[in-house]
Amino acid sequence: MLGFFGLDDEVGSVYRVLVGQGAASVAQLAERLGLDVGPVAATVAELERRGLAAPSPELPGRYRAAPPAIALGALLSERRHELKQAELAVESLTQEYRRNATGAALRDLVEVVTGVDAVRHRFDQLQLGAEKEMLALVTQVPVAVHGLDNEAEPVAVARGVSYRVVLERSALEAPGGSLILSEALGRGEQVRIVDKVPTKLMLADRSVAMLPLAPLDAPGEPAAMVIRAGGVLEAMVGLFESVWAQGLPIRLTDSGELRTDEAQQPDAVDLQVLSLLLVGMTDVSVAKQLDLGLRTVQRRVKRLMDLAGLTTRMQLGWHAYERGWVVRH
Repeated sequence: MLGFFGLDDEVGSVYRVLVGQGAASVAQLAERLGLDVGPVAATVAELERRGLAAPSPELPGRYRAAPPAIALGALLSERRHELKQAELAVESLTQEYRRNATGAALRDLVEVVTGVDAVRHRFDQLQLGAEKEMLALVTQVPVAVHGLDNEAEPVAVARGVSYRVVLERSALEAPGGSLILSEALGRGEQVRIVDKVPTKLMLADRSVAMLPLAPLDAPGEPAAMVIRAGGVLEAMVGLFESVWAQGLPIRLTDSGELRTDEAQQPDAVDLQVLSLLLVGMTDVSVAKQLDLGLRTVQRRVKRLMDLAGLTTRMQLGWHAYERGWVVRH
């Protein structure tokens, strides 16, 4: 981790020992680390040059580590400044590109990526560049990256990026499908399953989308579109949310088994409550009609909304029709 501050492994090791011991001579450090005195002396001199260590005034011949909050804090501020300058440089180059490239505005909105390596590279970039969330529709047939080869996903999750994934049921039958799903759930990702997804799709922070340009079983090299156009992105997010609402949550049990919440479906009374509400009856009227308590009706409606992942009763009505909980007459 100290490599972030420009310290190699040897310098970092000596500094850590000094932090832990409080004060030590070069010989003591060499003995503790199992190294020759000469290289350790050079390392201590390097730490002193960087302001990370200094001779102990009370104990001649020994060195003390500079307080990490002060010494490394200064280096951290320097790195933050460098990062800010790098961000400004990227922004400047982006503006220059947009000014000078013919048709740049269009290419900024839609990019066509062709070939296994290029698609894989953009696929990784999308995840590693995400700051908040990734939304994905996953099919059985990969475009260029098999789930077992997706090394960017756990890295993004470790950085705090949340994942919501809708998985096509047949994807579980693909080689390693159950293993990939178990690992995703173990990382805290939210996964739902549907019989069929309309297309493979990746969305990063709702600002960039990636989807196949041709049918997944089409001959030739794979190709994908990377889209940044606002209107199209809104449509892609809407598509994802629509499929997500229809999916069954899948979870990992304490024993490591995969299980869907298919059992958590509306019972006969729930369906009666829904049907009466959809014809315009109030909660009070529904309670009287079904000989239930008012709070019982309200609890059942709240449970149905939680089950569907919804926040309003209007959404629940639409969802009830889409999921076949009630039928139109």
